[in-house]
Amino acid sequence: MSNTIETIKEQITGNPILLYMKGNPRMPQCGFSAQAVQALMSCGERFAFVNILENPDIRAELPKYANWPTFPQLWVNGELVGGCDIIVEMAANGELQSLIKDAAPSEE
Repeated sequence: MSNTIETIKEQITGNPILLYMKGNPRMPQCGFSAQAVQALMSCGERFAFVNILENPDIRAELPKYANWPTFPQLWVNGELVGGCDIIVEMAANGELQSLIKDAAPSEE
């Protein structure tokens, strides 16, 4: 399983905005993932995602690595932001937009 942890670390460090979710942004496979995607998309920036349903090792290991038991999980600049409730709450109060804009790679 150490290879899985290495993969997770590479994904988190290699993507400034990363969502671990069930399904993909065009077809979320659970309501919580759908809400998280909707909140992220409203920020207008590109983000990476990992479909944990297609990656059972990551699905098993990430909760231990992150010390966060549920999915989706949003990681920004290597830090765990949280799950669906936190993402939706941050989107509602405007925090998510500024966090995502600051983390998004500049187009220059």
